[in-house]
Amino acid sequence: MANVWDKFDKEIDVNGLVEDVKEAAENGANFRDVPHGQYEVKIEKLELVSSKAGDPMVTCWMKVLVGDYKGSLIFMNQVITKGFQVHIVNEFLRSLDSGLDVEFKSYKQYGHLLMDIHEAIDGNLEYGLIYGEGKKGFSTYEISDVYEVE
Repeated sequence: MANVWDKFDKEIDVNGLVEDVKEAAENGANFRDVPHGQYEVKIEKLELVSSKAGDPMVTCWMKVLVGDYKGSLIFMNQVITKGFQVHIVNEFLRSLDSGLDVEFKSYKQYGHLLMDIHEAIDGNLEYGLIYGEGKKGFSTYEISDVYEVE
């Protein structure tokens, strides 16, 4: 059984998980569902992960900065195994105005691109987000404004 735990320790970012647990303990009430609407947000996390089904997935955590849902998180998760899915993420990434060229060449390259974008915008940019509902009930995420952090 110990080999199973070793496998998890190697495959999962344990240090990141420890930090996530700490943040959840400090901000536990902030993980409530945020209704669709317009919000001012900052990007907390932007990375390529594995979905529960084992598919490559882009995850983006957006923290609400003002209003009734201040401190709450909006989660964008998009599996990227099909061209239209990558296109959706590419358009979102371009709207973040990071100054980086957004292009998918490989999953490894894309994972690094996501980290580079997050590094470029973290602490520098915040966003107006239109969090809506599209066809078939899926949530939509549209950046309406980009604000420089003073």
